Amino acid sequence: MQLFTLLMGLALATALWSAVQAINSEARRSYAEASQLFGGGTQQFLKRRDGADIGMAVFVALRQAGWQVSPVIERPVLINGRQIKLIGIDAISATPSMLPIEMGRLLSEAPTQVLQPPGIGFAAPEFIAEMGRDLPSGWPPLEIAASIPPSTVIMDIGTVSKLAGPGLSRLTVAPVQPMIRTELNDIAPELQIETSNDANDLTQLTNSFHLNLTAFGLLSFGVGLFIVQASTGLAFEQRRPLVRTLRALGMPLERVLFMMGIELLALALIAGIAGVGLGYVIAGALLPDVAATLRGLYGAPVGNGLPFDPFWALAGIGMALAGAAAAALGGLISIARMPLLASAQPRAWVRQSRRVVVVQALCGVGLMTLGAVSLPLIGGLAAGFAMLGGLLLGSALLLPAILTLLLGQATRMARSITAQWFWADTSQQLKGLSLALMALLLALATNVGVGTMVSSFRLTFTGWLDQRLVSEMYITTRTNDEAAALEAWLIPRVDAVLPIWSVETRIAGRGADVFGIIDHPTYADNWPLLDRIPDVWTRVQTDQVALVNEQLARRAELSAGDMVTVEPGWEMTVGGIFSDYGNPNGQVIVSLEALLERHADVPRLRYGVRIDPDRADRLRAELVNDFGLPALQITDQASIKSFSLNVFEKTFSVTAALNVLTLSVAGFAIFTSLLTLASLRLPQVAPVWALGLTRRQLSVLELGRSLVLAALTFVLAVPLGLVLAWVLLSIVNVEAFGWRLPMFVFPGQWVWLCISALVAALLASAWPVWRMSRLAPADFLRVFSNER
Repeated sequence: MQLFTLLMGLALATALWSAVQAINSEARRSYAEASQLFGGGTQQFLKRRDGADIGMAVFVALRQAGWQVSPVIERPVLINGRQIKLIGIDAISATPSMLPIEMGRLLSEAPTQVLQPPGIGFAAPEFIAEMGRDLPSGWPPLEIAASIPPSTVIMDIGTVSKLAGPGLSRLTVAPVQPMIRTELNDIAPELQIETSNDANDLTQLTNSFHLNLTAFGLLSFGVGLFIVQASTGLAFEQRRPLVRTLRALGMPLERVLFMMGIELLALALIAGIAGVGLGYVIAGALLPDVAATLRGLYGAPVGNGLPFDPFWALAGIGMALAGAAAAALGGLISIARMPLLASAQPRAWVRQSRRVVVVQALCGVGLMTLGAVSLPLIGGLAAGFAMLGGLLLGSALLLPAILTLLLGQATRMARSITAQWFWADTSQQLKGLSLALMALLLALATNVGVGTMVSSFRLTFTGWLDQRLVSEMYITTRTNDEAAALEAWLIPRVDAVLPIWSVETRIAGRGADVFGIIDHPTYADNWPLLDRIPDVWTRVQTDQVALVNEQLARRAELSAGDMVTVEPGWEMTVGGIFSDYGNPNGQVIVSLEALLERHADVPRLRYGVRIDPDRADRLRAELVNDFGLPALQITDQASIKSFSLNVFEKTFSVTAALNVLTLSVAGFAIFTSLLTLASLRLPQVAPVWALGLTRRQLSVLELGRSLVLAALTFVLAVPLGLVLAWVLLSIVNVEAFGWRLPMFVFPGQWVWLCISALVAALLASAWPVWRMSRLAPADFLRVFSNER
């Protein structure tokens, strides 16, 4: 059983760490593959300065002037609550490196199948498996293309223009260009050359998400090591007589330590390999939700499949070896320092040393202090996680001292002899159970903290969606002319038509979007503001006043009343700061009139429509049948909310799974500690049995001891978890995403978590207690056979 606990503890620790590393590795690999899709990670393309579509005539003029460019149409569409990126490629002008492998192969074998109606689409196998039967009418058949990212469909540009409207999104510039060609400004001065490195952009954008997962993996690995530490500690204590005998027979100490090290290495390799395999299974189960999260929040192209990567597998085995070495280091040092004639009787492994508790508590206070000062000294996201690490590890080291004080007070308050013995004996068991209780504290505090964060986010996010998504319908047109005709067609049929027009700019060194709004009560009645000046909505329409989102305000250190430079030569007063959860970019809102003064050629393609919800379905049918707008260009409010909430739930499903796994590992740590202590408990329980307590009474007291320790640990974990939640919401989230969430408390979650902790303690102690209840009287009496 001791061998089993050692191997299982190390395997579980390695599995959780390896699972997280496998998920992160697969995500980053997907980023790199996606960046190679159109000719390499770093590519150049032409786009209009105002962000509008490029006309086909401009493309023709550039080709005639010697520019080797290829047009691309890119349209985001929403199908059954899932956002799809629809991409059209001109197979004639594109170089082979710009085409997906499967599309290039089919073009060489059967070009008419790709170029002639109805055409053919290419998508990832998981996309076809999930969405192949739910595609709108008019879509061509889809072929499997493993090189295409999920949630992306690639077709010939002619097919996409029929489905989603004409207008080129960009022109991809071939890597090799003629030496003599006309200058771009002489042909199309409205275009500019941009360089993109998608892999680096996505990696930078998603760093905080991967850092969160890595922190969870480290926490889970640390909790698993508590099991290994308990097992190896008892193993060294039990081998002290053997080591003394071997040394007395003449075996050198170096050889004893070497053989123990070889044994530990072999066990660590076995546990590490098993842990990597188990981690692969866990990662495979969690990856679909992680992929959905990254696709939904960041547009990151991550698939659901998990190939085996030797790099993270070797890293997992390395972590297992390092963990085993760390857990056994103390035992090896104690063996090395043990005098040759030391007593062969094992020490009272379960006895508490006041000096050890004091030193441990001081170390805990030191770690918490270091974590607290790391924020002002280091700053940034790393400081936030350093603060979390110092808080959690310091609290874990303080736990035995706090429990010792509480149990000592309970002993002094006890009135009966049995109660005094119970509390004193419980205090004596802390040495053997301290590591398991530390693991339980970390698991419970993490559950409280992360649960509070997730529930606070859910409550805030759903309320924010209800406020922001007030338009009953959202429409995207294909051209500015179509938009003007649509606006004229809609005005007599709906309550209001709200333009959603924007241009891209850079503020405080990062990309930002500037939106123009009209004077309508929808904004003042529903738009949540964190800070504002008086009469802000009126002044947005009449004065040079802008609203900025929280991300931009924190990045540029802006507050209401400050001046913000929207772009060179355009300064405005910050009238208010609005919450913008889930958006990594800056955002500025100005009056539509102010936007058009600066950007008369702004793309006028998107609108929000206010209408009685009972009439929305009828209007949608009229837009398709009477006006002729493709159904893909119309999105109702409910679909967007459903999509957003679905992304949210998938975002934290991984966190919930890791919470459950961590709590399970902590419960197993309690079980292993109680099991290893059972063999050492008999000399302490036998005198009490001899004084009149029955085996049944002893069993009830043993169960009670486990429940009391678990309950006390839970009580201490709740405030620690709340502090953890505050750090996550107020420090880590702000550093990672640029916005802060309000914190709410959910006592109902604590009740279920407390029940889970007590059930875990009961299950962990059930077998050791059952074994004690089955002991024969002769086993108790044998303790007194060598009475000293």
